Amino acid sequence: MTKGSQRIIQSLKLVARYGLIVLNGGLICLPIKRRQVVFESFNGKDINDNPAAIYRELIKEAPAYAATAYFSVKPSEYADLHAKYPDIQLVKRFTPRWVALMARAEFWVLNSRLPNWWHANRRTTTIQTWHGTPLKKLGADIAHVAIPGTSTAEYHREFITAAHRWDYLIAPNQYSQTIFQSAFGFRNQFLSIGYPRNDVLYTTSTAETQTLKRQLLGDVTGPVVTYAPTWRDDMAVRPGVYRFDLPFDLAEFFKHVPAGTHLIIRPHYLVKDAIDIHGFEDRVTVLAETDIAQLYLISDLLITDYSSVMFDYANLKRPELFFAYDLEHYRDQLRGFYFDYEQEIPGPLVTTATAFYHQLDGWRTAGRFVGYEDRQAAFYHKFCEWEDGTASRQVAQLIVNGKDAD
Repeated sequence: MTKGSQRIIQSLKLVARYGLIVLNGGLICLPIKRRQVVFESFNGKDINDNPAAIYRELIKEAPAYAATAYFSVKPSEYADLHAKYPDIQLVKRFTPRWVALMARAEFWVLNSRLPNWWHANRRTTTIQTWHGTPLKKLGADIAHVAIPGTSTAEYHREFITAAHRWDYLIAPNQYSQTIFQSAFGFRNQFLSIGYPRNDVLYTTSTAETQTLKRQLLGDVTGPVVTYAPTWRDDMAVRPGVYRFDLPFDLAEFFKHVPAGTHLIIRPHYLVKDAIDIHGFEDRVTVLAETDIAQLYLISDLLITDYSSVMFDYANLKRPELFFAYDLEHYRDQLRGFYFDYEQEIPGPLVTTATAFYHQLDGWRTAGRFVGYEDRQAAFYHKFCEWEDGTASRQVAQLIVNGKDAD
């Protein structure tokens, strides 16, 4: 595509944006429509996370909302998501119909920021669920923002402006709530209830978990181990091309775990096709887009590094192993952590393959990591104590009862 063509496309997009803004400006002056709710997850990329958990509970609590609740999705994802979720009403993001629904919605339920140039009806209530317990600095707490075209001060203002428009913000624990106050400058009402997406970790029965295990993995009789590393910027070799280097040898891994163990690799979706499991297809499954809560439920051990999966999985009080092979680079060269990672994580920290295999030997023998019980309990107390399986219901009831009835 020539530079001239790119400029024309950008100009057309800009004109379309202003047209939608003008349309929105007129529609937000109209009364809201009772029970009209628009959900959105990760800017319309999927139907998952906290908004999806709240949506399902809302429909369960008040089935009439199935006709008045919508999920906002990216136009490029619409066909796939419509086929995957035929019972959910979808609307394509930034289209005239989307504008009409958003402008008169009684509630917005989001887990990330909308652009600050998009405005809500003053009677619309925004519930911001966010999408994780923060490990790495975010928002106004980032000291130096390296994003082309914006300064650190501008980036901070963008975050704080967005947060001032949220009526409610869900916090999974006191640690997060304190950070959200500084990172977002949030001064409205917190919902200190835990994360809706984690409700299933408390409400799913053993029988349901076994059924789920068979559905995802077939007839696996041994333990399930999930490896869920964080995304690394150097995974992008060039635009559209990614690599994934497994930091341990699969053959060696299976020598240090119980017989019959099945390994799930949970990568970022952009690198799922770059993972080589040749020769281990019967013992290793790559699941990049399965609801990660389902993977938690069927896993006996989680292996991760700096990913926030450590906080959600901790709700199950099961062992975690931290293989941070590039810890020095990640800690000192990328972004800082909010808490003392090396001292507070709820399991062993290893940085070499040799140490990794040694810890697996200990887990194989004891079914846990001996000597980490106190740290695991402290981690649960700090990050999971608000979770009790009722968060989705509490938000659904807030929606049903209206903003002023909470």
